[in-house]
Amino acid sequence: MESAVAAGRTRVQYDCNKCVAFCCSIYERVEVTTKDVKRLAAHFGVTPEVAEKRFTVHRFGGRILRRKRDPFFGKACKFLHPETRGCTIYEGRPQACREYPGKSRCGYYEVLQFEREIQDDPTIVPIVRLTFKKQLLKAAR
Repeated sequence: MESAVAAGRTRVQYDCNKCVAFCCSIYERVEVTTKDVKRLAAHFGVTPEVAEKRFTVHRFGGRILRRKRDPFFGKACKFLHPETRGCTIYEGRPQACREYPGKSRCGYYEVLQFEREIQDDPTIVPIVRLTFKKQLLKAAR
């Protein structure tokens, strides 16, 4: 078997199993395609129409995964297990989740590891919040 480094690919430098699932928690919108709905339907053994109604909602100009209450971050993906912090539909997850973070490094994992090391506490969970602000075009020039 060819190693990732030998094949010219960068080795992954994060372990999702050691994270508290920031990516499943702090993003309000995980876009879901028609193909994703079909994958969810097959995973649960329901029709795509039922899957779309049960697991997605139309918001922010598109179809996104539903969210639920979360003990760490207030709300999280409907499919995030609140205690294990793992994906309960890993094989049926949407393409956006399959591709995340799209690089060999994950900034959230690095923040988690940094804070745990600095605080000398392997159980600490820094609260991360994403806030987007549109920058004025005039100010950017």
